Amino acid sequence: MKMNKKLLALILAGVMTLGLTACGGSQEETPAENSGEESSTQESSGATYTVGICQYAPHDALDAATQGFQDALTEAFGDAVAFELQNAAGDTPTCATIANGFVSAGVDLILANATAPLQAAVAATSDIPILGTSVTEYGVALGISDFNGVVGTNVSGTSDLAPLDQQAAMVQEWFPDAKTVGLLYCSAEPNSQYQVDEVQAELEKLGYTCTQYAFSDTNDMASVTQNAADNSDVIYVPTDNTCANNAGVIDNICRPAGVPIIAGEEGICGGCGVATLSISYYDLGVTTGEMAVKILTGEADISEMPIEYAPQFTKKYNEAICADLGLTVPEGYEAVA
Repeated sequence: MKMNKKLLALILAGVMTLGLTACGGSQEETPAENSGEESSTQESSGATYTVGICQYAPHDALDAATQGFQDALTEAFGDAVAFELQNAAGDTPTCATIANGFVSAGVDLILANATAPLQAAVAATSDIPILGTSVTEYGVALGISDFNGVVGTNVSGTSDLAPLDQQAAMVQEWFPDAKTVGLLYCSAEPNSQYQVDEVQAELEKLGYTCTQYAFSDTNDMASVTQNAADNSDVIYVPTDNTCANNAGVIDNICRPAGVPIIAGEEGICGGCGVATLSISYYDLGVTTGEMAVKILTGEADISEMPIEYAPQFTKKYNEAICADLGLTVPEGYEAVA
């Protein structure tokens, strides 16, 4: 019986020792878990990637593309991505200054929002990944003949090219009795030249007499626009950044003259046009941001990434200008917001 009591005492002592050891282990693990959580939080709050954004000018289309791009990256990386946003205010030499600054700062990726920033970024670096957006035709922008859709270097991106033949067809849909069409654009923007050449060819197939009216910058924009309004039944304006940034100037000349404008994108249509076949620049920016995520994480090689295009196009009209000009809106059009 005594032996049994001693044995029982030994067993109880062992159980107590094990219990204390287990409790001690639990207390040591809790700080370790908290430490891991703190470390994770610190990592997520640190800027892992720095992305330089060069936007050509402050207007609705480019603003929307930039916002979509930032939103896509922020959704993927949270606080682990930082943006260096610079706006060239429509000045091409400033684009070069901005791009060279990004290279000196060693950013991880450059977003070139429009043709001039893309050209500047390509001239500045052959190493840092460059994504373009709001660029109509990369072959034209980069001087690549027989462009097959893949740049093959440190450059890729998205295009805002809408079907130009369908834009030309809109002129006929709205103004079947018109005879002359003026094509108004800035000669400093190579992709604007590309668009008016293509649209003119389509319009001439439809029987219209076409004249191109090119201005060099904002200094001669008003006089060239007046000339176009004086000699055209209808005016076509492509996705031209200078026109977009000065749509009010065009509207102040063309609307009082009773000359309607078919626009290449929604922002220009909202400022001076009667109708457009447009894309969502915000969605285009999101697509560009998703491409950036793949590049930054190493999921994709930019030299192998094809240029991506907007998946859908929407017919829109400017309610106020249509009313002022007494125009009847064809079926299938949405009002510009």
